[in-house]
Amino acid sequence: MSVDTADETEEAETMTFDVQSGLTEGLTDAQTLLADLVSTPSVSGDEAAAAERLKAFFEAHDREVWIDEVGNVRAPADDSVLLTSHIDTVPGDVPVKVEDGVLWGRGSVDATGPLASMAVAAVRTGVSFVGVVEEETTSKGAWHLVENRAEPDAVINGEPSGWDGITLGYRGILSGTYVATSELGHSSRPENNAIQSAVDWWSRVADFFDVDEEDGVFDTVTTKPVTFEGGPTADGLAVEATVDVQFRVPPRLTIEDVQEVAEGELVEGSVHWERPIPPVMTSPRTEVARAFRVAIRQADGDPRLLRKTGTSDMNIFAGEWDCPMATYGPGDSDLDHAPNEHLDLAEYDAAVDVLTSVCETLTE
Repeated sequence: MSVDTADETEEAETMTFDVQSGLTEGLTDAQTLLADLVSTPSVSGDEAAAAERLKAFFEAHDREVWIDEVGNVRAPADDSVLLTSHIDTVPGDVPVKVEDGVLWGRGSVDATGPLASMAVAAVRTGVSFVGVVEEETTSKGAWHLVENRAEPDAVINGEPSGWDGITLGYRGILSGTYVATSELGHSSRPENNAIQSAVDWWSRVADFFDVDEEDGVFDTVTTKPVTFEGGPTADGLAVEATVDVQFRVPPRLTIEDVQEVAEGELVEGSVHWERPIPPVMTSPRTEVARAFRVAIRQADGDPRLLRKTGTSDMNIFAGEWDCPMATYGPGDSDLDHAPNEHLDLAEYDAAVDVLTSVCETLTE
């Protein structure tokens, strides 16, 4: 994978949206978009500036584009394929630089690299594109999309998989808050107070899902208490306890399966659930997966089929749309949110080429 700037030198010269002075010198149009987006802070909930930069890229290539009411960048076209990735990043100051053909900066891997590669492939092939907001927090952009857009023929979601990897599965996520209240009494009394009830409930739930490590993380339920608060109420008459919890749910189970277990272990208190995101596992035999395998092999790669233990917007798309889909993008996912997040520009270019080939196949 070598970085070749010759093919796009003339096109790159038409782009003057240089966010960080000197950063994009000698880069192609595609690489300039990536570097500019990484240079533009886009922490979840504050993506407006990056959205404008992305919108300007499509405008420069004479594509219809707008920013919708929640902040998504929408560039509709041929709905044989919808390319979509998220604009937002997690917080973190990773100085942006290009050094020895490698771009350093927050979001270069998760998921500005995939986002920019999809924008370039969408322009090259004339397929539909959406950059969504708040994937790292509420998934507001993806939920808005499935509620306000017709189902495309196929979806390619953007997250780092490596240029030769295709992600077909993600665990889902279920979040909730346990709440219990008890009368305030002397500590010598034997009955549980609300704090003990909360601890006992969570221990029973965690024990139920405790499994041998040999079962593999992807196929198991991961239980995590996120916050734990408890103590006397302000009036001194009661004890309250709240526990924010999360469950990562494998595709072999449903969200309802996990809820049933958690609620079945209640003795005191109650659980209030947030909107869940279901697990997803797509077939390696869909036309999308086949197109990726062919494109990667044509680029002298050995396709890798991946399953991720986290959750992505593909879970939302798969839960609402009945069309073939996969997740793809340049970058090493081990660098997600890391202080040394970086992306090799040669890998980025290779991913753009693979995406372009896949879209050309799916639009034939």
